[in-house]
Amino acid sequence: MEPIFQCVPNFSEGRRPEVVQAIADAIAATPGARLIDHSADADHNRCVMTFLGPAEAIRAAALAAARVAVARIDMRIHTGVHPRTGAIDVLPVIPLWNATREQAIALAHALGSDLASELALPVYFYEWAAVPGRPAALPDVRRGGLEAFAHLPLIGAKAPDLGPAEAHPTAGIVLVGARGPLVAYNVNLDTPDVQIARAIARRIRQERDTLPELAGVRALGLFLASRNCAQVSMNLTRPEQSPLPAVFAFVQAEAARRGVSVRESEIIGAIPEAALGGVPPAAILWKDYKPGQILETWKAGH
Repeated sequence: MEPIFQCVPNFSEGRRPEVVQAIADAIAATPGARLIDHSADADHNRCVMTFLGPAEAIRAAALAAARVAVARIDMRIHTGVHPRTGAIDVLPVIPLWNATREQAIALAHALGSDLASELALPVYFYEWAAVPGRPAALPDVRRGGLEAFAHLPLIGAKAPDLGPAEAHPTAGIVLVGARGPLVAYNVNLDTPDVQIARAIARRIRQERDTLPELAGVRALGLFLASRNCAQVSMNLTRPEQSPLPAVFAFVQAEAARRGVSVRESEIIGAIPEAALGGVPPAAILWKDYKPGQILETWKAGH
């Protein structure tokens, strides 16, 4: 079997369904690429695409989607609660089946070259793809958000790995990475008090180096105006060590300590089956669960 990769680009658009659909259509129309999930959120003002395929199909589909994003998204007027740095905000590739870390790094570097040369985007590599001597962790690479890069000469510590030394006037910059499995996980609380979500997120950051069930969990507390609720928004960067049930239980317990309950949880994109820790989706109040969000569902097709 040829190497198969997963690609999970995040685009800074979640309020115009026609733009989200145009990005999805560009991926779906690429031969060899299989779009298995996409979702958008108006409060985050962000959409996430998940597609699978061999390296050349991933490369072609990512570039096709990026062309749409650069043409249709203007970061000068973008607002949203999620950190962001560009129209194509992050573009990670993950070795999935019969693929290696080194192949994923090579693919990420090829994608970065495409985005820099064709779309004139400053490119910053992260995680496995990071250039030696440069920051590797995503929060470090995008620290300060778009405002830390726009309208400034990108020199010194801010110099891109590829592309021009100034942000694209409407599309900002792009972060391209190679990494292992990651679970984008949100827990919505039954309260509009964002300070509670921020306190829980702070507890996660404080405890993740001491509690095994929180290993590698990154967390923010956000307010979702459209749903009038607070959200603990997380990335599980080591889902094999911190499976969803354990993280859910921690958030639920911390919320209960503060007198509130959990309304629901959300998975953005697709996850390895093992991340569920052997429990049914209902056990973590997974909202809008779809069987296709389990990666193993698609393995037979490759």
